[in-house]
Amino acid sequence: MTNIVPLDTVAHRALRVDGSAAQQLGDGVQLVSVVLREFAMLAIDYPILFGKQSDTGAFFCGAMLGFDADENLFLKPGGGMQGYRPLNLERAPFFATDTGLAIDLDSPRVGSAAGQRLFDDSGEPTAYLQRIITVFRELRPAAEETRTFIRTMLELRLVEPVDIAVSFDDGERRTVEGAYTINREALAELDDAQVVDLFRRGYLHSASLMIASLNQIPSLARRRNDRLTAPLPTGLF
Repeated sequence: MTNIVPLDTVAHRALRVDGSAAQQLGDGVQLVSVVLREFAMLAIDYPILFGKQSDTGAFFCGAMLGFDADENLFLKPGGGMQGYRPLNLERAPFFATDTGLAIDLDSPRVGSAAGQRLFDDSGEPTAYLQRIITVFRELRPAAEETRTFIRTMLELRLVEPVDIAVSFDDGERRTVEGAYTINREALAELDDAQVVDLFRRGYLHSASLMIASLNQIPSLARRRNDRLTAPLPTGLF
């Protein structure tokens, strides 16, 4: 359930929000929506794929964090997240509206004693809330840019399904369905004018990063294997 309300400097003056990365706070996700301007940072660790929205069938760009629905292999056991944290994880539990920010009061992040205040005693945004505002200033224009990139890739018939099947040391096998990537052969067959257009718009670089990021799938599998073979904490028996 959600309870999304406009953020209000009076009503939420003393409200605290835990913005840290943790499984129980909502960071345990297999795939998170990302935007183009994140690709260069994401490609260092994550496979970047196209997915489809379950309700509309519309394509989106996503970073793959694990192999199961609630698995984020970058979360640290003691809290926090290794490497770059995607903006759509960092901005939770906030949403952008036409008039400002809204907050999901039913989020497990809200009301925590360990959380950070959103406003100081005079009603001004704290450093934490200022960071959230900055995140949305990046996300809002970047989201439209990303939708245009996806539309261009589809118009050029460059999007193709990708098969992801991985076996692990415990004998389990995972198959990720509904994932798509850039067809590198189709990309290479574009005419010169199309390639120049993609280059000038920055889309050629983004498409290349998506293709290269598929090399992170074996690294992601190793992360899961490392967890399977990690020694159990002392004192359990």
